[in-house]
Amino acid sequence: MTRPATRRRLEPTIALINVVFLMLVFFLVAGAVAPPLDPDLTLATAADLEGRAPPDAMVLSADGNLTFRGQPTDAAAYFSTLEEPVARIVPDRDAPASALLDAALALQTAGAERIIVVAARGLE
Repeated sequence: MTRPATRRRLEPTIALINVVFLMLVFFLVAGAVAPPLDPDLTLATAADLEGRAPPDAMVLSADGNLTFRGQPTDAAAYFSTLEEPVARIVPDRDAPASALLDAALALQTAGAERIIVVAARGLE
């Protein structure tokens, strides 16, 4: 006579799931993701601020001309005024991309280690 095969008892995973769920709830309640803002706080809006180029930035106009502090300049002359090898260019929205690339290449040739293109960040 053969013995009936014994069934292996499965692990009770429901208990494990309950423990994990309770830990999740505990950490969600106990841990603060970020402190809440004061309900009386009114945040400032920047929509009406006048946009200005940083004072140490070279401006590339729509016609491709370069200016620094309101005076016409070239990339090498602008770079010679900087204390650090970091150049900033503020291009006009309608400036040709080739003029921006030419200015960046001229700044790199003059010794700029880093070139930052300054642009507006919109919420649209």
